[in-house]
Amino acid sequence: MPGTYRAGLKPSTVDKVAPSPFDGPPMAGHSHWSQIKRAKGAADVKRGQLFSKLSREITVAAKLGGGDASFNPRLRTAINTAKAESMPADNIERAVKKGTGELEGVSYEELIYEGYGPGGVALIIETLSDNKNRTAQQMRALFTRGNGNLAATGAVGWMFKKKGYFRMDNASEDQVLEATLDANPEDITEHDGTVEVFCAPENYEAVEKALKAAGLEPQTAKISLFPDNLTPVPDLETAKQVLELVETLEAHDDVQHVHTNVDISPELARQLSAT
Repeated sequence: MPGTYRAGLKPSTVDKVAPSPFDGPPMAGHSHWSQIKRAKGAADVKRGQLFSKLSREITVAAKLGGGDASFNPRLRTAINTAKAESMPADNIERAVKKGTGELEGVSYEELIYEGYGPGGVALIIETLSDNKNRTAQQMRALFTRGNGNLAATGAVGWMFKKKGYFRMDNASEDQVLEATLDANPEDITEHDGTVEVFCAPENYEAVEKALKAAGLEPQTAKISLFPDNLTPVPDLETAKQVLELVETLEAHDDVQHVHTNVDISPELARQLSAT
């Protein structure tokens, strides 16, 4: 049965909370959304474009925090993500050197856009751009064509919190709990054979090290934005429009990450996955 660990409870009093009305762990809408994107390949881009996005993130991470991944969590995460996507080691090394200035490279600026998609769902788009005017114009056009509206800075940002996140398909909730309890995770949930761990950003490294020490390898490990509250979509057509807008945004060269507070019901999730 799916369970939930809540921070502050002793091991002997860990709650096994019943599933939510959405048939999933806390943030179930986010979980269903992730499952839909994986099933439909919404985040899939051409290999060359994917490597370009990964290279940009590595370069910026190295520029901001130095080229030693041992002391730069953002760079370490970016390199691990690139390796998981089979990005060649030479490409990774060049991206790091561009960030540290050892090789000449393009200067990228981190830009964040906020807006509303179909059905009033909130969207935050993280970009790395070498031309902010071009990127701003294109983001506005994509929102308009996708039945959404680009909003002012801060319009939806308050709805999201930055958290450390780990997803494991090869471990039980009890294993993960035992491994990470001293690292102060906030939530540990298990649903359909997948264990998810959320933690405060400042505890990300401690949780990462604890999992590694226990021989547990996350399929996903990142510090990202997660919604405090979810916005349910009323019907299949609206859900399709949201998915199409997110796919379009993710396919843009300058876009690194798209975050949304969309809530997809299990029934709509099944219908979306089948289309």
